[in-house]
Amino acid sequence: MNLLDKQQRYLQLGLGPLPASALADGLRLSGQVAGLSSELGRRVHPDYAHRHLYRQFVIEPGLQAAIRDIREMDKLDQRVKKIHSRTARSIVKGGLRLVTSSDNKRIIRAWKRFEKRLNLNRSDKLQSDARGLMMEGNLPMQWVLGPDRRVVAGVRMPTETIIPQVGPSGRFDNPAHAYDQVDLTEGRTVARFALWQLSMARVDPDNYDDHGCFGRPYLDASRTVWKKLTMTEEDLVIRRRMRAPFRLGHSLDGATKEELDQYRHHVETSQANGATTDFFSNKKLAITAIQGDANLDQIADVVHLLDTFYAGSPAPKGLFGYAGQLSRDILEDLKKDYFEEIDTLQDTLSLTYQQGFTLDLLLAGINPDAYEFSIQFAERRTETANQRADLALKQQALGIPREMVWAAAGHDPAAVKEQLEAEAKENDPYPEPDGGHNPPAGTVRPTVNVTPSNARKGESATTISTRNNGS
Repeated sequence: MNLLDKQQRYLQLGLGPLPASALADGLRLSGQVAGLSSELGRRVHPDYAHRHLYRQFVIEPGLQAAIRDIREMDKLDQRVKKIHSRTARSIVKGGLRLVTSSDNKRIIRAWKRFEKRLNLNRSDKLQSDARGLMMEGNLPMQWVLGPDRRVVAGVRMPTETIIPQVGPSGRFDNPAHAYDQVDLTEGRTVARFALWQLSMARVDPDNYDDHGCFGRPYLDASRTVWKKLTMTEEDLVIRRRMRAPFRLGHSLDGATKEELDQYRHHVETSQANGATTDFFSNKKLAITAIQGDANLDQIADVVHLLDTFYAGSPAPKGLFGYAGQLSRDILEDLKKDYFEEIDTLQDTLSLTYQQGFTLDLLLAGINPDAYEFSIQFAERRTETANQRADLALKQQALGIPREMVWAAAGHDPAAVKEQLEAEAKENDPYPEPDGGHNPPAGTVRPTVNVTPSNARKGESATTISTRNNGS
């Protein structure tokens, strides 16, 4: 396909003419591949064939029901809200960063402008997207273009209103018409999106290669357990309310019905007046105290359902306030699983922002394939700050380049290099000879020693000591 054909194909997407450097990526954005060597088969599972046919016309009812239930759970239960809120905060902690060489000044400047225009430097924006990704299982992000043909906003759309226009092979039939947005109240199409206009991030889709297959809300499989849990808790409260009061059983031996009614009326009247009454009888009278339920002694059912519910959450219940008899060692192992879940969600979310940034570069006439870069969250939860510093020191001891060491320590190499250059330009009354690369005798420099399997749980231990070069 020559350059003219690529230009015409890109014009079909509605973007207008672009510089030649961006035309090479037109086909990649449109989702089409030229010169397919074989036909595309059906990617839809046989069990979902009818559902796939149904969702070509209306939104899948099962997905709507799941999203509705998750939103209701988040609204009514503080435990579900805590899971979503805490996980979202863990995902976005530290914000986004551009991972690239410090020499790519053009890409770095473009990212800073893109991040500021789309409010990606605000934690509330990132946390809102992360919560939506967990609660809906999908993140439909619409890229809005301004008058200057630049991406000016990334708007999160409601998943239950989006219908992907794919064929039986799971691919988009027309990249210029990839998604429809439907008004659920009127049943009409309110907007149509080209493939470049809407990026869809999905959590655990049944088939990743089927672009019409949606993801699942994170707590989708816990909906049934949550309903049983809340029902059991309510039943226990009702049971205690009915059985908790202290009661007395009065047995008046040989009394007639009139005598029994008169005695009952006298006792109830005395108790209603709040008086402590002594009981007198000329017949055989026995008063037995009936103790009410002082505690919720049937709590084992709730504990079982609670454990089952949190088994489907990203973190152990100990991190959400239910410590119980959970030991510290087991909690540490469960926290590692939690951090792995966080990293997976971070990669899914950051890839969406990277797609928007790639589109912005194309619109600016920059070929993104000519540069090596990626968008990541600054803090990977699988590694603590000490572990990152430990890894960076080990890489330094191995002679790894400085920028890779800075990245391993969790810092932006471009920002670090810029700050070092700024400090070097300042007037230093005591400048180091040779730029600090060959310090004279008597200068103290750190020495890094790595001792394998000498730390907790078999991890490496790093020792930093100092030595005198003149000694």
